[in-house]
Amino acid sequence: MEYKGLVLDKFQEDAIKAIEDNHSVVVSAPTGSGKTLIGDYIINKDIKKGIRVIYTAPIKALSNQKYKEFSTDYGEKNVGLLTGDIVKNPGAPILIMTTEIYRNMALINDPMLDSVSYVIFDEIHFINDIERGYVWEESIIFSKLKVRFLCLSATIPNAEEFADWIRSIKRHKVDVIKHTKRSVPLHRRFYDSELGISTLEEIKDVKDIPDYKYVRGRSRRRQPKIIPPSHVELIKEIKDKLPGFFFNFSRKKCQDNALELAKANIFDINHEINSIIRNKLSEASPEINNLQSTKMLRQTLPYGIGFHHAGLIPIMKELVEELFSKGLIKVLYTTETFAVGINMPAKTVCFESLRKFDGVNFRFLNSKEYFQIAGRAGRRGIDKEGFVYSMVDRRDFDYGLMKRITGSDIEPIKSQFRLSVNTVLNLIKMHEQKEIERILKRNFYTFQKYGRNFDKSKKGEVFYTFNNIKKKLSRMNYIQQNFLTEKGEFASRIYADEILLGEIFATDFYKKLNEYQMLMLIACVCYEPRKRTEFYKEYPSKDTKDLFNKLGNDKYFRKNRKFNHIKELTAMVHPCYHGKDIFEIMDNTNFLEGDLIRFFRQILDRMGQIKAATHDNVLIDMLNNCQKIINDCLRDIDII
Repeated sequence: MEYKGLVLDKFQEDAIKAIEDNHSVVVSAPTGSGKTLIGDYIINKDIKKGIRVIYTAPIKALSNQKYKEFSTDYGEKNVGLLTGDIVKNPGAPILIMTTEIYRNMALINDPMLDSVSYVIFDEIHFINDIERGYVWEESIIFSKLKVRFLCLSATIPNAEEFADWIRSIKRHKVDVIKHTKRSVPLHRRFYDSELGISTLEEIKDVKDIPDYKYVRGRSRRRQPKIIPPSHVELIKEIKDKLPGFFFNFSRKKCQDNALELAKANIFDINHEINSIIRNKLSEASPEINNLQSTKMLRQTLPYGIGFHHAGLIPIMKELVEELFSKGLIKVLYTTETFAVGINMPAKTVCFESLRKFDGVNFRFLNSKEYFQIAGRAGRRGIDKEGFVYSMVDRRDFDYGLMKRITGSDIEPIKSQFRLSVNTVLNLIKMHEQKEIERILKRNFYTFQKYGRNFDKSKKGEVFYTFNNIKKKLSRMNYIQQNFLTEKGEFASRIYADEILLGEIFATDFYKKLNEYQMLMLIACVCYEPRKRTEFYKEYPSKDTKDLFNKLGNDKYFRKNRKFNHIKELTAMVHPCYHGKDIFEIMDNTNFLEGDLIRFFRQILDRMGQIKAATHDNVLIDMLNNCQKIINDCLRDIDII
């Protein structure tokens, strides 16, 4: 079978046949094998019939890339983008959105979904994510019965179980298509500071050798300390196997390593890159050119060395992506978000470590995380083979664990289901009690515990959690006699910090606030404190003092830790409110540029939710003014 001039592999043909039969499909196939072509087939088929298709992605970067690709293929007028802070052409037949946006629409039974045939879940294994996995579960649970799913993932060891869950709760056929052969074979090796490129077994053998002098009784001194492996030395050894991604789990390390490699003078300057940089930044403001990250990239990129992470401003991320897609970057130091679906494979992938900080503790990657990243190696149609190198620090060496992680992807997807306040409110709003009981049994957790007999299972911890949240909401007057109050209706349209925002904006509390104080409170709700964050100048004022007093006089707010950061947040909110641009705020904190932009865009997103939830035109006008202030502050950021 051919499609768009390409001869399809059997797994692609099988998936397309299932789609023609109006089945849902779970596709488990290696990165780079052509899974997304199946989604393209659905879009190409249904757009001609005037039927809507939704493509969901776990991160905004992937949504943005797909928007550009589909706009090129199908015309910009036929493609829409919804990512929370960006809404483009929402009435289009092809809608690209983050999975959270789709979940929110499905939960409230949005009429926009009436004409949807398929929802494409790219990177469906994100259902495993501890923090966000429940979003994928709820997206499937609350989808309309007539909707079909295309679920794409590199590997799902328990794909049959996952498909069986969908079959059981949606009552339609779900086909599992597995393809295990990579189009580009992958060679996995390790890098030790003493042995160089080697195998785990070779490192184990050397590490297990006892101290010879100690054994002979001549000396009790330990062997000379083995220094950690060097990324520069590794790159020297694999110069003939580039371009490569060098994955690091620290944004700062990405930048530092790129600069260190550039100073090693391994590569010659490429003057074509300099020309592209000049053209790209020719209309950018002087402030963009003077950013530390811009200066560092100007220093490293001419050598074909770059870095990429969420802390960069959009134009610099786009510049790096353009250079990489043109084949002009030899080594790109990047964080793991670049491994999520973005179509920029390399010949080689390197890991600085197989350990990462997950926000709570340092831990080893699991096999799914390792293979998700490793799978970016090997370009179909370009490379005959791909290479993966993991740097090993002997202080962290664990032969058994490392062998298990890097041998094969053995991690099944597991339910991370948890009930949010928003879900509870919308269940009560949209369904009768008996239907709620049935819905609460449809999650993947219950299915994994009871199998196909999940409907006959007893009311368990999910019901316990539901009732506890319901009782709390009843005490706080969000629910009365199984109906939502006015406060409950408001909070049902808020998708994070529902109660906190409800207590501010669904009560009379907000009527005591001016716009600056309102902006300050929403900033507190959005702010995620980090130990190393610094603010150089704060702006105490009568407004903040008055706000402290108002919060302190409220029994709910005075206990909330979110408002402990008002003083330091004046460093960002005060200059923004008083007309300063984002670059002046950057000078007042060590926040990475991209993180600062994300912070303000989260505020814009929360304001949009509040506006959609309230009926108070005065409040809407105040929020509109605050949004304009932030947009003016960010006005020079998105120039491309």
